[in-house]
Amino acid sequence: MARRQERTGRRPAPLPVRDGLNPSRVRLPESGPWATTLDYLLARFHVERVRLLEKVAESEVVDDDGVPVDELMPFRPNSFVYLYRDPAPEPRIPFEVDLLFRDEHILAADKPHFLSSLPNGSYIVESAVVRLRRQFDLPDLSPMHRLDRITAGVLLFSLVPAERGAYQTLFARREVRKSYRAVARHDPDLELPRTVRSRIIKDRGTPTAYETDGEPNSETRIEMLGASGDRALYRLDPTTGKTHQIRVHMNSLGIPILNDPFYPRMLDIPHDDYSRPLQLLAASIEFTDPVTGQERSFSSRRRLQSWPPLAPT
Repeated sequence: MARRQERTGRRPAPLPVRDGLNPSRVRLPESGPWATTLDYLLARFHVERVRLLEKVAESEVVDDDGVPVDELMPFRPNSFVYLYRDPAPEPRIPFEVDLLFRDEHILAADKPHFLSSLPNGSYIVESAVVRLRRQFDLPDLSPMHRLDRITAGVLLFSLVPAERGAYQTLFARREVRKSYRAVARHDPDLELPRTVRSRIIKDRGTPTAYETDGEPNSETRIEMLGASGDRALYRLDPTTGKTHQIRVHMNSLGIPILNDPFYPRMLDIPHDDYSRPLQLLAASIEFTDPVTGQERSFSSRRRLQSWPPLAPT
């Protein structure tokens, strides 16, 4: 969310983070039959009408300038209001986020498989950012980047809003060195190491990405670290950060990552099935801190459960 705000120039929310959650931002439509802002909100959130009126009475619904919405505020086309939504009950993801490092500027976490980096879809409270905000009482904590829900490993957060842009620029300029580990099929005929470059596209509203003709926009160096039977452990060093890039590149070589539910084909796996985690780990991150000038290096303490393979009994 923070990165999107930096890029679009969006004004900071006039309500603070509360209980680890950002306020929701609601855009009023270009036109309509509503005389007041409250009329529109009551029509939009009619199922939550009672709770909405309670929040209005407590001045917890405000406009872009932080002015509380009341029954007299006129309807303003294309304007914004902010309010706290009540998150639906969520089953707890039964894995913990581990702390790797924290100072006054950044926090490095070791994210487990199956936990979202950010609130997204069905996972709001059960996300790494909300858990860490609540655990350490850090309402300004914001991720510098993200990992897929089913990818584990090192995830970085900034703690000071004024410094957030400097860290995010570091990622945008590809000045962060990231290394991943993955378990996949062993192909003795595949020539490695190699650097895979391709053009990756992800269409809006579709869960998977794909390669297409055109100028490459993604690059990953792939190296095999060891082999045992029909499996191998791979090191993957991406220099770009397209959606599902590593997973797409491994699949393009005919060695999709073990337990990948998207590549080479989508599998219908329940969200609460934790038995086959994707065998992909964000193993390490290194960079020169743009705020302190220090060399930073963080490594995951997690391991991929499918490596080394179990010996036959």
